[in-house]
Amino acid sequence: MSPLSETSEQVDILVAAGAARLLARASDTHALDVSQLKPRIRSAVEKYLLKDDPHATPDAISEFIDGLQADDLCLIVACEHGAESAWSDLVARFTTTVRSAARSASSNEDAAEDLAQSIWAELYGLRVRADGKPSSKLAYYSGRGSLAGWLRAVVAQLAVDQHRKQSRLVQTDEDADLDRLAQNLDDGNEQLLSAGAVNPEQSLANKIAGAEMQKALARSFEELSDEDRLLVKLYYFDGLRLREAGAVLGVHEATASRRLTRIHGDLRRFVERILITEKGWSQSETNRSFAELATHLDGDLERLVIVDEGATQQRSVT
Repeated sequence: MSPLSETSEQVDILVAAGAARLLARASDTHALDVSQLKPRIRSAVEKYLLKDDPHATPDAISEFIDGLQADDLCLIVACEHGAESAWSDLVARFTTTVRSAARSASSNEDAAEDLAQSIWAELYGLRVRADGKPSSKLAYYSGRGSLAGWLRAVVAQLAVDQHRKQSRLVQTDEDADLDRLAQNLDDGNEQLLSAGAVNPEQSLANKIAGAEMQKALARSFEELSDEDRLLVKLYYFDGLRLREAGAVLGVHEATASRRLTRIHGDLRRFVERILITEKGWSQSETNRSFAELATHLDGDLERLVIVDEGATQQRSVT
């Protein structure tokens, strides 16, 4: 379709239609209506689409809106509008996520608890701005990425803020910076691997995600049977071929190959259970972290995290 003529009315029409579709997609609208969602969606469209492409087509604007997280955005906007049931839902669903991120960003349990409590104060809006209105970071969530990833970014940002205050450094409070940090988490932190200086927020967020994945993987190894752990050790760490590892275990090479493939699946399920059930990660975030972890492992160890059966069988006959 042709680009929009730059009129606010046309954008408003598209935003209203997109808000209606978003409400239809949400599993719980928290009794919101289009008029309550429009300002937040319009702000996101202007900040992340029209700012860089003022002549965006109607199709592009509609596609952008349809890519927003319906359930998460409705929850946050409802919290902003004072719905206590929505706030209770937010706390119940994401306390584990916040605490996990706080522990990873803190030096001890007491510091982690203080940080986690500070996050809820920031979100609830206990601070008051110069104009007398509550200052809540909920206003910064755009819906472009998962709420769990955004909350981990809030934790990382506040940890850096506290460090900078202790170091007497100036910290600006730009919502675009916070949202960009959350987007980095949702995108698998690709920008963190680029050349050049890495800013503190990105570095800390990367460490948080990586530390949680490594801890989950270590715990998952303990879930394996003694024989499965021995097979992993022989194949990955001692460098034996499957034929040789199978001989140690008293099984045929093909049996060892099938066992190893099963172990890959078991490990992944164990890790996913820890990250999703205990840490509050989404499935897509977990998948991206598996891929990110694999890029930092050496050689054959990559296949311990993401592997297909064909690759395993190929090595078994080399």
